[in-house]
Amino acid sequence: MALDIKAKIEEIVSKIKNDKALGKLFKKDPVKAVKGIVGELPEDQIKAIIEGVKGKINVGGFFSKLKNLFKKKK
Repeated sequence: MALDIKAKIEEIVSKIKNDKALGKLFKKDPVKAVKGIVGELPEDQIKAIIEGVKGKINVGGFFSKLKNLFKKKK
């Protein structure tokens, strides 16, 4: 059974966005957070998922900050 890493990344990003405790755990110990969701995997797959999640979260944060720069101030 092949693991769909892209699907797992999307799943984890969604869970982190909806669960502040999971988000804090991911920032503190991303390996533990990912293993808690996907279970035991080879280390290279865990690292790939962590990097993918970090990339998705950072991109979302970047666009959110960019959007706030252009908001009209009242």
